[in-house]
Amino acid sequence: MEFCPKCGSIMKPEKKGNNVYLVCPKCGYKEKMKSKKFKIEEKSKEEENIFEIKNLDLLPKTHKLCPKCGNHEAYYWVKQTRSMDEPPTTFFKCTKCGYIWREY
Repeated sequence: MEFCPKCGSIMKPEKKGNNVYLVCPKCGYKEKMKSKKFKIEEKSKEEENIFEIKNLDLLPKTHKLCPKCGNHEAYYWVKQTRSMDEPPTTFFKCTKCGYIWREY
């Protein structure tokens, strides 16, 4: 991890062609990386796997309108996704089309 010599922010690697630069997102300072070894990983929320449901018959069902197909029945489960002082998140999976959505 490198820090910007001008403002002290964490420098982020940026690949341009065959070269890799360290760029400060705050002040724009840029320098060529000395090391050839680097790894850039970005993970979006869409890529995060909630968890795999193996047997849907074990989940309870509820009367809930699917926002994708309009079906009125869905499986549901509850998971604490935020800090403990906030309410848990309820996940729903449509019994007809399999669409998964959540409510906080």
